[in-house]
Amino acid sequence: MNPFRWPFRAQFLFGALACMGLLAYAFYEQFQMGLEPCPKCIFQRVAFMAMAVVFLIGAAHGPKATGRRVYAILVTIAAAVGAVVAIRHLIVQFSPKDPLMEGCGPGLNYLMDSFPIAEAIKKAFMATGDCGEIGWTFLGLTMPGWTLICYVLLAAGALWAGFRRR
Repeated sequence: MNPFRWPFRAQFLFGALACMGLLAYAFYEQFQMGLEPCPKCIFQRVAFMAMAVVFLIGAAHGPKATGRRVYAILVTIAAAVGAVVAIRHLIVQFSPKDPLMEGCGPGLNYLMDSFPIAEAIKKAFMATGDCGEIGWTFLGLTMPGWTLICYVLLAAGALWAGFRRR
C-alpha cells in the first residue's frame, strides 16, 4: 500500500484525483461559502486544471520510460506556473496595503471581454487589493500558501513517478 511503489498509472491517477479534489474544494468555497476568487486564484485553478489533464492523459496512456518522463515534466511545468502565481499572490497578501491600489481591479470576465488575451492576462497579474485580502486560513496558512504546498508536492510526486527506476 506504499504509494511510492505504486505503478506509474496509479500514481498519475492519484495525482489527477488530487487536482480534481482541490478544484472541487475551490468551487465549494466559491459557490457554497461565498468566497469570491480573484484573478490570481483563477490562474491557480487553471494550473490545477492543466495538471489534472496531463495526469489523466498520462494515466490513460501508460507510456514507456521516455513518455513517463515527458508527462512528469509537463505536470512540473504546470505546477511551476501555478507556484509562481501562488508566490505572487502571497506577496500581495502580505505586503503593506497601498491606499492608491485598493481593489483588485476589474474582474477577469471584464478583462477578457475588453482586452486582447495577452493584455488581459498581463492586467490580471498586475491586480492587487482584493487579491491581498485574507478571507480564508487553515493552520495559519492562507489559500495561496496551501496551493503552493500542493503544487510542490504534486510536482514532486509526478517527477518521482516519471523518473524512478522500475
